[in-house]
Amino acid sequence: MIDKKQTIQSHAKHGTDTGSTTVQIALLTERINNLSGHLTANKKDKHGQRGLQLLNGQRRRLLKYLERTSYDEYIALTDQLKIRRGQRIVR
Repeated sequence: MIDKKQTIQSHAKHGTDTGSTTVQIALLTERINNLSGHLTANKKDKHGQRGLQLLNGQRRRLLKYLERTSYDEYIALTDQLKIRRGQRIVR
């Protein structure tokens, strides 16, 4: 199960940070990992598969934004969350 408070605290930039890009990506990653585990056991759950695709798309858009605005933070977050990243920007 997802422990939202712990995830928010570990990725927050300051004490009251609950909605920054890094926190949102971390929360989406937790939900995606949880749902993908569910889908391995329940292969015929088509509504769950659609939900997973929507979550992946939302996380992909947030990662793209973070990559454009703060590349170093993007690299650190993807390494920390073990998210594969594409070869869009070469620095």
